[in-house]
Amino acid sequence: MSTPRIPNDPFEDIFRANGEYVLEFKSSDLTGQAKKGLAIVTCMDSRIDPLRIVGMSAGDAKILRNAGARVTEDVLRTLLLAVHLLGVNRVLVMPHTDCRMASGTEEEIHQAIWKSAGVDTRAFEMRTVLDQRAAAITDLTRIRSFPLMPKTLEVRGAIYDVHTGQLTQIAEEDFQDRAANEN
Repeated sequence: MSTPRIPNDPFEDIFRANGEYVLEFKSSDLTGQAKKGLAIVTCMDSRIDPLRIVGMSAGDAKILRNAGARVTEDVLRTLLLAVHLLGVNRVLVMPHTDCRMASGTEEEIHQAIWKSAGVDTRAFEMRTVLDQRAAAITDLTRIRSFPLMPKTLEVRGAIYDVHTGQLTQIAEEDFQDRAANEN
């Protein structure tokens, strides 16, 4: 069944490509389970190919994306589903270098959107970060301390370098140092 042609359709390329995809498509035995037990929280940046970065394929992991790879309430909700229903037993929080969300303060991002599009976004928290390591530690702690997550859930962080492809782990000592400083 083909999609009706709409004059000047901004999605024409999408549906044309899908038609080509369907011709080569072979259904797989994949289910909704994360075969390798992994969930990756990462940024929406299109330079990031999360499965390839960690040597996995479709069906191996759950991918949660948002601006800045932040652990928001919706990410926690989605992780709850993934952990309790979809076979996830480990989570990698993976922000990246050269991220627009790490390029300025909250106010600077709001001003950039105002200047670019004339849209007042101040009613939204953008969750910008000036220190990605510190923000990732906060987000990792948020997952680890969330009372509905199992204590056995493995949680790790790493910053992905979009220019080299390298993942740099956030060391456990960083958590311990931060906890000691907060007490």
